[in-house]
Amino acid sequence: MSAAKSVVVFDYGFGNVRSAERALARAGADVEITRDYDAAMNADGLLVPGVGAFAACMEGLKRARGDWIIDRRLSGGRPVMGICVGMQILFARGIEHGVETEGLDEWPGSVEPLQAEIVPHMGWNTVEAPSDSELFAGLDADARFYFVHSYAVHDWRFETSSRLLLAPKVTWTTHGAQFVAAVENGALRGTQFHPEKSGDAGAQLLSNWIGTL
Repeated sequence: MSAAKSVVVFDYGFGNVRSAERALARAGADVEITRDYDAAMNADGLLVPGVGAFAACMEGLKRARGDWIIDRRLSGGRPVMGICVGMQILFARGIEHGVETEGLDEWPGSVEPLQAEIVPHMGWNTVEAPSDSELFAGLDADARFYFVHSYAVHDWRFETSSRLLLAPKVTWTTHGAQFVAAVENGALRGTQFHPEKSGDAGAQLLSNWIGTL
């Protein structure tokens, strides 16, 4: 019997790390919550949670050297997954209250206020995933995921870079206007929703991710 995959939930002060830990453990991973460099670099998978403001999360991530760890892991093709603001900071920039903050720029695009009458968006949505998605494999089209956010990426403009040699798989959903719900880009994955709070569908998605490690 093969050993469980090791996953580090990166603890930089901006995420519900305990919920993520429990959900990943239920999905079969050997989980550790830490910001230790060696542990984060050597784990089979690195999960980056995120709750709060884009700028604050970026500041906290840099203080914990998470930006460097993510870059080094991806340079070696080591899996990284971001959740909620942990996904948002993977984009080029975030714009909150008219203030622009640089993100990690792994993906093109801006995180901007939701274009909806009711904000924040708190609730369950279905998503439109690509037919060849690995994250959503085995999930029905009516599977629902739990969202809690006021900002999102509405406009995906693919640009080729050293890492984006092939177009990523982008999953969409709608609250007021269409926005990015998830991205799969080789070793780098992200979800705007919280799989750890999304019941059986979220558990299946996390299990799918662990299966790719």
